[in-house]
Amino acid sequence: MSGDDRKRAPIRFDRHTPEYREQFEAVTQELQGKCPIAWSETYDGHWVASGHHEVFEIARSADVLSNDHDVKGERRGYEGISIPAPPRAKSSRGGFLEMDPPEQRYYRQTLNPYLSPAAVNRWIPLVDEVVRASIDERIEEGRIDFVDDLANIVPAVLTMAMMGIQLKKWTVYNEPAHASVYTPPNSPDQARITEMQRAMGRDLYTSIVEIRANPRPGLVDALVRADINGSTPPDDELLGVLALLIGGGFDTTTALTAHALEWLSENPRQRERLSRERGALLDSATEEFLRYFAPAPGDGRTFSADCEIVGTRFKEGERLWLSWAMANRDPSVFPEPNTVDLERKGNRHSSFGLGIHRCIGSNVARMVFKRMVTQVLDRMADFVCDPEGAEHYETIGVIQGMRHLPATFTPGPRLGAGLDETLDALQKVCDEQRLAEPVTVRRAVAKIDH
Repeated sequence: MSGDDRKRAPIRFDRHTPEYREQFEAVTQELQGKCPIAWSETYDGHWVASGHHEVFEIARSADVLSNDHDVKGERRGYEGISIPAPPRAKSSRGGFLEMDPPEQRYYRQTLNPYLSPAAVNRWIPLVDEVVRASIDERIEEGRIDFVDDLANIVPAVLTMAMMGIQLKKWTVYNEPAHASVYTPPNSPDQARITEMQRAMGRDLYTSIVEIRANPRPGLVDALVRADINGSTPPDDELLGVLALLIGGGFDTTTALTAHALEWLSENPRQRERLSRERGALLDSATEEFLRYFAPAPGDGRTFSADCEIVGTRFKEGERLWLSWAMANRDPSVFPEPNTVDLERKGNRHSSFGLGIHRCIGSNVARMVFKRMVTQVLDRMADFVCDPEGAEHYETIGVIQGMRHLPATFTPGPRLGAGLDETLDALQKVCDEQRLAEPVTVRRAVAKIDH
């Protein structure tokens, strides 16, 4: 069937509405059953790919797909990966996720030595200490908000450490990083969020200037000295790349952890099984939570040439939404897709994306998630989340996250210093051991004195 024929029966698809979050399973089943590639008139019109096969084939067609965001109008005017483009997108690109090769490839090559499995594993002792300190802040009370008191903190602190920014500054970046993705495009709160993002940008720019003048290890240092196709990136480009790393480092892992803990509270027998059999189950459970709760539900693309893929014709300039989350619920690939199976085999989920733009931080996300969940299972084994206090993001158009997840548990003893004191100590460890150097320079695992 041609693209124009498909457009004669458009669907109503708006992933930014609360209804889409609330009716996600029904919407997914309808689209996959009737039209796994469909045309929606929303946001000036765009294609929606929901079937696993269709998403897989299209996402890997890099020769006819573009992520480019032409904010200066110097090329073809493409609008990047967001549908619709957020307010900030009028003036800046979303890092290398909104670039095409070869530019995109140069950035990934620059960052790979900091984000490979070996590079990420060096940080495990530091992550464990931040998790321990965060739990210690609440362990004696028997009450915790898993979002505010744990899942917001740990990924943010690690991101700061890897970037080479002071650990205590995680609070500067925390609210704007999360609010920018849970606030719908038409919200009256957008002006306040935009101003917070600007403040975060100013602090990032200060870090760029400081580290350029006085080098210290980390992702910022790698980027300010990067050779991107024969030249050093301009500051506005660096800000976009760093903002991408912060967004990816903060909100996605927070979202995954919160949803997994909420599910484990609702399924205490499965929680006990995961704790008891973690050696055999933790890896497969992590992949299953990633599949089921897909933190980043999808990405936009622009067709860069007329083409035909999986039986549908597309025209140059047309927009497309690739739904990783809906592809993860395709029953032709995942038996009983709307059920969590902690030991699911052959879990070919697409939660980190597919193709050349696959998430560069996937190793970080998996490691941090496992370290947080493991300590919760050990120290708060009987936790019960409060469904009345749980607050999910109003929309899941950008990230499927949670703002609050309060829980109670049997109180226990503190094991060490509080969070502030721990971060001060860990800052010294980062500086003295130069933990943020690339794995090609430093392979040793962090050493934490107790």
